[in-house]
Amino acid sequence: MTDNPTRKVEYGVTPTEVMASMSGIDFLRAMFAGQLPAPPIMQNIEPFDHSVEPGIVSFSSVPGFRHYNPIGSVHGGYAATLLDSAMGLAVHSTLPVGSGYTTLEFKISFIRGMTKDTGVVRSEGRTLNVGRRAATAEARITDAKGRLLAHATTTCLVFEIPGPPAKGM
Repeated sequence: MTDNPTRKVEYGVTPTEVMASMSGIDFLRAMFAGQLPAPPIMQNIEPFDHSVEPGIVSFSSVPGFRHYNPIGSVHGGYAATLLDSAMGLAVHSTLPVGSGYTTLEFKISFIRGMTKDTGVVRSEGRTLNVGRRAATAEARITDAKGRLLAHATTTCLVFEIPGPPAKGM
């Protein structure tokens, strides 16, 4: 998750207490800057050319032969990973210190198929509404010509991340 494809990306899981100590936008900016590990799922899509603002996250990726299904096109799971990631990160970008989220459901519409020849695709997620307990977001995948390839909506559960136990307990 970098603008520099030659930089070695470190994959891993950030400790919960580190994530809980940061606002969502600060956490994502640190992750995209390589100051925190990129989630292991991102090894499958190798995102680059990222942008993160409160409520809006975008990144690019290139579908390849390794993403193919048995019928000779990019598997729908590739698009699902891009869309779920973009929507979830958009929600995460709005959360205060001590809050987390998880996807409750999402719906995808596939508009155009992808192949290894599709080239760079751009995924953009935007929040629709973020409340104390639930958030909704949408995302789109477009090709280099701006054509819509797939789109989705999600509902996420927003929750407080429990802090460490009080001293002396």
